[in-house]
Amino acid sequence: MGLGAAIVGAGSTLPDPTWVEVHERVGEPTSFRLRYELDVGKGDLPELLDSSTDAGSTLSVIVAVGGKKQCLVKGPVHGQHIRLEQGGGGSWYEVRGADTSSAMDREARSKVWDSVKDSDAATNILSGYGYTPDVDDTQSTHEENKHTLVQRESDLRFVRRLARRNGFLFWITCDAEGTETAHVKRPPLSGQPLAQLQINQPTPKIQALELRFDVERPTQIEGKQVDLNSKDDIDGGVTQSPLTSLGSQDLSAITGGDVRSLHLAAPADDVGDLRARCEGALIEALWFIRGSCDARLDSLGALVRSHALVEVQGAGKRHSGKYFVTAVRHTIDPSMHRMELELARNGWDK
Repeated sequence: MGLGAAIVGAGSTLPDPTWVEVHERVGEPTSFRLRYELDVGKGDLPELLDSSTDAGSTLSVIVAVGGKKQCLVKGPVHGQHIRLEQGGGGSWYEVRGADTSSAMDREARSKVWDSVKDSDAATNILSGYGYTPDVDDTQSTHEENKHTLVQRESDLRFVRRLARRNGFLFWITCDAEGTETAHVKRPPLSGQPLAQLQINQPTPKIQALELRFDVERPTQIEGKQVDLNSKDDIDGGVTQSPLTSLGSQDLSAITGGDVRSLHLAAPADDVGDLRARCEGALIEALWFIRGSCDARLDSLGALVRSHALVEVQGAGKRHSGKYFVTAVRHTIDPSMHRMELELARNGWDK
């Protein structure tokens, strides 16, 4: 039985490792680990000197589902983990790396971005790394005579900061041909789910599902500032998330008149800028339902990715429905492709 995944580097397919792990998680680079058996009887261990899996080489993990190839991750090798057993049996080495966004974190920069929007700055940076930018537009422009936009960190950390304060996420995807897209946008909650996670059904697709919720979270954000030029009041507070609710009731409907508020103090020059920051804080706060489960690719019949939707079926009226995938740990060996899923939801059904 084959591995179920192909490792591609420098335009050619490499030998299969004994197993592969790819970990996708919201807010973090996608990482990978490839484990190979190590033949200690070869003298100087030439596998550890192989340039195709050495530090800095770029590898892609490709899987095929329904006759269509998909790239789980593409990026440089960061290092190796090596275990040597006396006598040779059980010796192995792991090749470890992450997606290409790691290149954005190698150099701290000091720059003033004048007369630009947050989305302009993010697009400019991402284009410089060869990505196809997929950046949602932001409204407010930062002017030098007001609150200018100052970068004092790496490009990766700067783009993440811009994304978070607007309620956006930042992640990289790659197609089977190697073309990479950099997404800076709010969680995509429209469209069809990638898979149905069925439990308590005659033919279940998962064997266990854990769910937990916590309603002690802000349901509205207060944001008030003074315009330093005109001295006028700026009120960017929000009482409702701009995201679609994945259930018929969001948290504010569930808690009713029991308001939970948070005050956001952030430098801003206009209502649009302050409201975007308040919306970002509320978006982050309102994921009050969390879940986790394991699934097998052959049983589920679909490849689940982070930053996408799945549908839970068989968890009762309240907790069945669409969930946002916040993390997937793919573990692939010759026997199966296992996916450990982490889920989030910002509403439930009556």
